[in-house]
Amino acid sequence: MGGLVSTVLSVTVAIVVIAVPGLVTGFAAGLRGWVLAGMAPLLSYAIGGLTGPWTAAMGVPFNALTYAVSTVVFAGVASGVRRLTVRRWAPEPEPGLWARRGHLAVLACLLFASAVGVYAALLGMGRIGVLSQGFDAVYHGNAVRYIAGTGDGSLFGTGHVNWYGDAAPVFYPNAYHLLAAVTYRISGASIPETLDANTVLLPGLLALSLVTLVREFRGRAVLAGAVALTAVAPVMGVYESMDRGPLLPFALGVTLTPLAAVALRRYLERVAPDTGLVLVLAAVGLLCVHSSTLFGGILFAGPVLVQRWLESWRRIGRDLLALAPIAVVSLLVAWLQLFGALGLAESSLPYYGWPSEYRATTALGALLGFQHFEPHPQVWLSVALFLGIVFFARAGALRWIGLTAAVTGLAYMAVASSNAPIVMALSRPWWDDPFRFFSMAAIPLTVLAAHGLASTQAWLRDRLRVPAVAVAGVVLVGFVVLSNGLYVRSNGDRVYTGYQAADPSTLRVTPGEQSAMAELGKLAKPGEWAMNDRFDGTAWTYALTGIRTVAAHFDETSPPSDAVLLANRFRDYSTDADVRAAVRRLNIHWVILGKPSTEPGKPYQPGLIGLAGAPFLREVYRNPDAVIYRLTS
Repeated sequence: MGGLVSTVLSVTVAIVVIAVPGLVTGFAAGLRGWVLAGMAPLLSYAIGGLTGPWTAAMGVPFNALTYAVSTVVFAGVASGVRRLTVRRWAPEPEPGLWARRGHLAVLACLLFASAVGVYAALLGMGRIGVLSQGFDAVYHGNAVRYIAGTGDGSLFGTGHVNWYGDAAPVFYPNAYHLLAAVTYRISGASIPETLDANTVLLPGLLALSLVTLVREFRGRAVLAGAVALTAVAPVMGVYESMDRGPLLPFALGVTLTPLAAVALRRYLERVAPDTGLVLVLAAVGLLCVHSSTLFGGILFAGPVLVQRWLESWRRIGRDLLALAPIAVVSLLVAWLQLFGALGLAESSLPYYGWPSEYRATTALGALLGFQHFEPHPQVWLSVALFLGIVFFARAGALRWIGLTAAVTGLAYMAVASSNAPIVMALSRPWWDDPFRFFSMAAIPLTVLAAHGLASTQAWLRDRLRVPAVAVAGVVLVGFVVLSNGLYVRSNGDRVYTGYQAADPSTLRVTPGEQSAMAELGKLAKPGEWAMNDRFDGTAWTYALTGIRTVAAHFDETSPPSDAVLLANRFRDYSTDADVRAAVRRLNIHWVILGKPSTEPGKPYQPGLIGLAGAPFLREVYRNPDAVIYRLTS
């Protein structure tokens, strides 16, 4: 029962932290209904993502209180801008679109889709609180713990856990970590529970964003309900990002990317301060979540402009003139994030990219089959996509999504099949990673698949003497049934490999290592550090216990000089004055060693081999996977 209560509490708090500030600010800015609900998470990440670096610059800690105060400030600014707008440019009431029955039906589809997404994630995780085994997960866990423990919301702060001392500071957009840190503090949950609580919400957030997109572009309620269902079905939408990495800020950014088109259309349809403010916060929010997300938002929403300009070329000049001040204000508001990203691009950090994985034709087949490395294609999504292409002429105000699908699809095909310098240069914001491009390409494809389902319903409605509601129910329920519950089990299987294994002893971070880290948390005093190996599971020690370790990431890029020295020569502590000096500088009192990595070329680091029986160490804890020593001299 305690585990269930903790799970419900952590997820509930995560929802409140992600939703409430954005709801308050969006309402003050004049947003209502589905647009308010859909834009709220992105506005919250904009508020948190801007507040963290700003408070750090002022020497003020970031925590729940400063997040709440900043929400009041942002809401006050939004309210003032809205009042100015209403006074000078009174907006006309938005025309009705869906009947009450339509709203309720869409809400039912959204709630069902969100539940399916949560269930798929939990099938893979096993439970809220299980440790993600990926390479990037340890960074996110340590980052959340760091912000919660220190209040440092700066854009370089989270990297200090691993790149301390004389190591070059590492820039990383931190809106995800800032809000997760607030969730961690308020809920009292563990770091893994906090990360997992945010992760299970990702499919539902994507469904909500796409429902908002359809609503803003005047789509039918059937299309909105269909897109909620198709949003949570593709394995490459968010589930692959849960398994690989996990790329949590990127996956979050993908779920929020469609909102760029929503904010853009609202602004261009009524150029005014209130709609401009929302567009600025949307653009800045995407940037604060992840640098690549803003570029992804431009790729996704850019075709909106193309459709507008093809319909009336006279709009080109007016639109560009209207967007110019938005770009200037966004640059001023987010200059910390922009200059940090530019600095990272120009830094000495090596950029190798990822190897190509397919021929171009194979990559195209993977897109159309919604199948990356999974054993079977998601056939019914492909059927729905085929219908969406057949009925594409009926897409109306959403015809631009076809161009978005083409652009993102071609980008994936290029990255997946080529390592040409031009491809690697253009794909640098995404580290030339085929997985990320596949995930981005999946979003417009799911919209086209939903259009196929909705258009099939309309085609049948016009030819059968059956109520439209009944036809919609048959089409949507039929899709759910034929797709085996929106592919919930196969998607869960994909998530599983990122969190669990049939033999837990083969995991990157074994249960025995987790037990040892918990024991170290009881033994060590505040401020005491532990020596550890970079490639076993003990890099998680800080996230799980608050005890700093010499290596706090599996990443061996540009480590501090003390970390390099100790990794190579710690075993010579008794005879090496430089080692003893480094130990004093870092206040090391403990050694924790987990199960050696099974990756080729990554056993224990040289300075940690043969420590058993060393005269300067006393063993205080051991289990089959890990050992803890106390430094005795």
